[in-house]
Amino acid sequence: MTIFRQLFDSESSSYTYLLGDQASRKAIIIDPVIEKLNDYLQLCVQLDIELVYAVDTHTHADHITALGKLRSSTGCVTMMGEQSMADCLTEKFADQQIISVGNIELKAIYTPGHTDDSYSFYVKQSGQGKLFTGDTLLIRGTGRTDFQNGNARDQYHSIFSRILKYPDDTLIYPAHDYKGWTVSSVLEERKFNPRLAIDSESKYVELMGSLQLDNPKLMDVAVPANRACGDVNE
Repeated sequence: MTIFRQLFDSESSSYTYLLGDQASRKAIIIDPVIEKLNDYLQLCVQLDIELVYAVDTHTHADHITALGKLRSSTGCVTMMGEQSMADCLTEKFADQQIISVGNIELKAIYTPGHTDDSYSFYVKQSGQGKLFTGDTLLIRGTGRTDFQNGNARDQYHSIFSRILKYPDDTLIYPAHDYKGWTVSSVLEERKFNPRLAIDSESKYVELMGSLQLDNPKLMDVAVPANRACGDVNE
């Protein structure tokens, strides 16, 4: 038996994911938002689980992470990818590394493009494959590639050579959604995602380069804060 919760922050349209092992009562949280800290702590108490790991898919620019506050509150291990510039982490993970808690084996998959420190995570729970794609692959969209060392060419290969290589029925859980969509699948995104309806790397690079997007409102605050695990005083 496994525990799985998808949690939402309406201010930043961000998803946070809690994965728990029923037998050991231990859990991992992915992409926690600082404003929801008390909700996460209360949920862990209600579910009678111990938070062992708190991980971010990448350095977020639109909200402040709760990694540091969760570590202070629970003693959990905080982690990001080895490319991250954050020096406040307990540990860093590398491509293909397995983060284990009880029967949960969360595989880190390096998927740069949105940022140069972007990772996705794969886990199989109760026989169902799940991919947590951060801002690399969204539901019917993809993450922007125009800041934080983003690179459309890298993102193209992260999506087509890594994420979309998983079985069609693998569920896709992104870090954000602005329309209220909660979950998709590899097959759905391959068939219906308009940004994937291209037949070459060069066309994808051209498409992403043509986007005219404003910077996230919190970018100047969130990026340095997130490199300090959410400590805005650092």
